[in-house]
Amino acid sequence: MNEELILTVYTTGPSCGKCRMTKIMLEAKNIPYREVNINEHPDAYLYVTEDLGYSMAPVVVVDDQDHWCDLRPDHIERIASMRH
Repeated sequence: MNEELILTVYTTGPSCGKCRMTKIMLEAKNIPYREVNINEHPDAYLYVTEDLGYSMAPVVVVDDQDHWCDLRPDHIERIASMRH
């Protein structure tokens, strides 16, 4: 995995507890990410729901083949282990 790769975390804003926990866990593992609030970005909402097929947040996208939704510590740990 590329050390410079930055994940994208699609959230529904600060009221989303699982979104907050996902970001906290990524930060604890020093995994860089950018956050996109799908309530503020209609194109991102369509990407997450139509292209990826998810109906809940957060959605974490590593690349076109590696993405998931919900709070997934197992995936965060997997990504952290790939970075070392």
